[in-house]
Amino acid sequence: MRLIAENLGGERGGETVFSGIGFTIEKGEALVVTGPNGAGKSTLLRVLAGLLRAAEGQARVEGGGEAFPTVASACHYLGHLNAMKTALSVAENLRFWRDFSGEPALGVEAALETVGLGGIGHLPFGYLSTGQRRRASIAKLLVGQRPIWLLDEPTAGLDKASEERFAGLMRGHLADGGIVVAATHLPLGLDGAKGLRMGMTG
Repeated sequence: MRLIAENLGGERGGETVFSGIGFTIEKGEALVVTGPNGAGKSTLLRVLAGLLRAAEGQARVEGGGEAFPTVASACHYLGHLNAMKTALSVAENLRFWRDFSGEPALGVEAALETVGLGGIGHLPFGYLSTGQRRRASIAKLLVGQRPIWLLDEPTAGLDKASEERFAGLMRGHLADGGIVVAATHLPLGLDGAKGLRMGMTG
């Protein structure tokens, strides 16, 4: 599988944020997107995820087969917000995302153990600290099988130990033939990742 962006452009509020973005990422590869605030990093990820319409160009997958014909069908998107309902328990939220993904992977409790939250699945999501909420949202990536991870500032709110644990999860995903596209201001511990610097022209 490969993820391809061709002459991709994005808008925010009717204004062009970026244009002419192109890249190809093969399975097992990561792309780290950097640049100043307002350069369009988050907009790019949302366009790739199919949450925003591309202003120009296209993003597509090759080799996804019937299971993953489009980028949207092939990706997990982790944005600034955690996309969890605060009144539901952590486990209920994760079960929803597992079912939504359509292809179960790790069990809910195993995913929580993996991110260091074992034993708290019964708690309402709203009870969790900022760091715990982020780790629970990372567990979403583990309960459903999707080959492309689109990650917007994924380590925001994480302590050092959690950052290192997440780096290991990303490396494991890549080793299994997955693809990672991450927008970040912080090092992610992904040696050999490709880089895309946005906002170079002002």
